[in-house]
Amino acid sequence: MKPDLNILLIEDDPIMGESLMERFELEGFHARWAQTGAEGQRWLARGGFGVVLSDMRLPDMGGDALFRESAASYPVLPPWLFITGYGAVDQAVALLKLGAADYLTKPFDLDALIDKLKLYAQATPPAPAVQDAGLGISPALRRIEAQLPQLAAKARTVLITGESGVGKEMVARAFHCLAPEGEGAPFIAVNCGAFPEGLLEAELFGHERGAFTGAVRTRKGVFEQADGGTLFLDEIGDMPFSMQVKLLRVIQERRVTRVGGEKSIAVDLRLISATHQDLKKRVTQNLFREDLYYRLNVIQIHIPPLRQRREDILWLARRFLLEAAPDKRLSEEAEQTLLTHDWPGNVRELKHAVERGAILANGASIGVAALFGEEVVGNEVVGNEAVGNEAVGNEAVGKKSAPTSSLADFVSQSERRYIAKALDECAGHLGHTATALGISRKNLWEKMKKLGLSVNEAKP
Repeated sequence: MKPDLNILLIEDDPIMGESLMERFELEGFHARWAQTGAEGQRWLARGGFGVVLSDMRLPDMGGDALFRESAASYPVLPPWLFITGYGAVDQAVALLKLGAADYLTKPFDLDALIDKLKLYAQATPPAPAVQDAGLGISPALRRIEAQLPQLAAKARTVLITGESGVGKEMVARAFHCLAPEGEGAPFIAVNCGAFPEGLLEAELFGHERGAFTGAVRTRKGVFEQADGGTLFLDEIGDMPFSMQVKLLRVIQERRVTRVGGEKSIAVDLRLISATHQDLKKRVTQNLFREDLYYRLNVIQIHIPPLRQRREDILWLARRFLLEAAPDKRLSEEAEQTLLTHDWPGNVRELKHAVERGAILANGASIGVAALFGEEVVGNEVVGNEAVGNEAVGNEAVGKKSAPTSSLADFVSQSERRYIAKALDECAGHLGHTATALGISRKNLWEKMKKLGLSVNEAKP
């Protein structure tokens, strides 16, 4: 019986590639053929490969660079075999020390290659796709990831805490996928702070036709929609106090009654709540019900802010870039800037920076200006990186002037512009601005003082 083997072949030589693909087909293997490193990364992100077979020399990057970037982007890689010329043997041996599985020198025996592929494929399960490739590589995220399978098997009520933007929904989705009902069961997410009190009740519990003006049809609430799966209540700390007692009753009874209805409906689901608030403190301030707090806080998972787990920064950035623009790379200067930035908006801010960089960068390399140059006016981008016909300062297209300040100063100035712009858009309202930036009001206040932004004129 032939093994069910999925191979990713990364080879730019058309003759070699066609020969290998023909042999793989004869063996009954499933194979994908990428002819550049970037194309190989796109296939690798989809997951499911038992073995990667890559040439050491590719048209857009070296095989060693491809392996190093992939190893930095994924916690688990399939066995990786290299095809190399005699002159690159030392390079291949060095990669073995970094985790590569094996290498073959040209010319090689095809039967020996097939035997190696079968051997390595049987020893290791297929690598996961990028969205399933873990939560992070920092010790804190590894601990959370290690606990999730056990928690998902038994826990029905979970509270996830952490600053805005740290990835609470990402953890909730991972929890859901590991639950016994798993894939195929509904995962419904709702932001409790995004609805006025009157609309939040109908959003959570549903409503009957005619229950209020505009209720032209009966609608299920998110509790009913999540029946048999997982309901994720984000920003539970912002829920109006009067709504909390209604939520408590539903959690206790596992039954909901639609607005305008009389019949109670049984629901069976996992409830995951999340907040950036200190719920214990809000309990003492009479802003959050103590009995509801204890109902929600059966199992608590705390996610540290990104600045406290800097090991995750480049790992996440490369994942985001692979999804947004797999043909582009972060420059060394850009990577260093990412590592030193404070990330007040956490993972959400990092994702937006990478996506912005992928759009604004000229060419395949993403620099600091593309990542942090928020203000685009006409054909100019603040930070001397042009997307139109002229760069700031009347420089020629693509030509950058010599830096006039330190990298830290540039990042600080970019952050100041970003916060000032958000304040302007929110009419100086601190609470609204903090929400828009994904940080706490206290954090925003401290940053404004540090960056020399007026705190006296801002509205509380």
